[in-house]
Amino acid sequence: MALDILKERGIPLERQSFNWRELVDVPFSKLDDDAFTRVRVILMNGIEMESVRFLHSFARMNRDLRRVLAEVRRVDHHQITAVNWLNPPDQSPLETTIGYEQVAIEITAHAALSEPDPYLAQVYRFGMLEDYDHLYRYSALLDRLEGKDANNILQSYTDVTPGRPTLVEHRAPVDDVRAPYDRRKASVITKLNALTIMSAEQQTHNYYANVGPFFADPVARLLYAEIDSIEEQHVTQYEALIDPEETWLEKWVLHEANEVYNYWSCLQQEQNPRVKQLWERFLDYELGQLHVAIEHFNRIERRDAAEILPASLPDPVSHTSHRQFVRDVLSREVHLRAVGEQIVDPSVVPESAATLEYRKRLNSAGSPSELVAAGYTYTPGTELSRRAAQIVGQKEATP
Repeated sequence: MALDILKERGIPLERQSFNWRELVDVPFSKLDDDAFTRVRVILMNGIEMESVRFLHSFARMNRDLRRVLAEVRRVDHHQITAVNWLNPPDQSPLETTIGYEQVAIEITAHAALSEPDPYLAQVYRFGMLEDYDHLYRYSALLDRLEGKDANNILQSYTDVTPGRPTLVEHRAPVDDVRAPYDRRKASVITKLNALTIMSAEQQTHNYYANVGPFFADPVARLLYAEIDSIEEQHVTQYEALIDPEETWLEKWVLHEANEVYNYWSCLQQEQNPRVKQLWERFLDYELGQLHVAIEHFNRIERRDAAEILPASLPDPVSHTSHRQFVRDVLSREVHLRAVGEQIVDPSVVPESAATLEYRKRLNSAGSPSELVAAGYTYTPGTELSRRAAQIVGQKEATP
């Protein structure tokens, strides 16, 4: 279904309201709903949180637009509540973490496949293999700490095997700053991909920083600290892809368009009727907010928003398994490293002295990600259940 975002005006901002019952609705089922319902909930929470964060920064830099930004931001805040409160209370923070990494893998895989710029596509593949390894490390922790199989969350959409080892992902800050797209030449999907992946990774960084300290297990605390550091690197990497020459108003229009695009993508694929209704409502809300941004962009910059927006949205974000694509990238690119703005083969271009020294210092007392997965190979079930089966088998074999 095509959506002409320049003509469709959605629900006017002044009619976008909530009551508490609408904000805190019945959550999805962590086992009965499709895993991509969780993926969509986590993704849209991250995209809304990025919008609120951006609008706060914008307001701090612009006196005249503070009031309208506050109005839009308040609606976005309530959308965050309605979306994030869909997470079920029987889903542990560690199970939710598995969901976060599934989002990072599958949505970044889509970005890599849909990205027309070869350089940016390679950056997405590079980051995807690092999140892929994070899923493996957290799956080992889930098995060993809670005795749970990560596939109960993943539902066989995403493999659990090592990626680029987290041990070697630590880089000096200068080796995480990538080259930006050119706002005058980049396609719309390039701009939307960058905003989507940055938003998802920024939310992951915040989530790990918030929940990590509340684990009692010392290895869990160490692992969250280590991977949270990589997520900060990923935010640095993906935000660097966005052209810093875009004006504040241009960025506002693109943020709103990205929210429209992602809610529209969710609506196309959601299987839970109640959650689908929410995506439809928020798509209408974001269309209304988009046209508020367009109005101010056109008036203040004396430009036509059609210069930066398409009449019809690109193909929707693919909320599906990208297993074979990930496997292929893993087989070809797991050895790659980052030096400055480039992704390189270290046998041809060695890693920088700054990164090697930074990594050596961080890992000088051992690597939590190596410790948690020592001797771990994912197979269905848990280590406890497999050990119990082995004991039973040994007893039955004893004469």
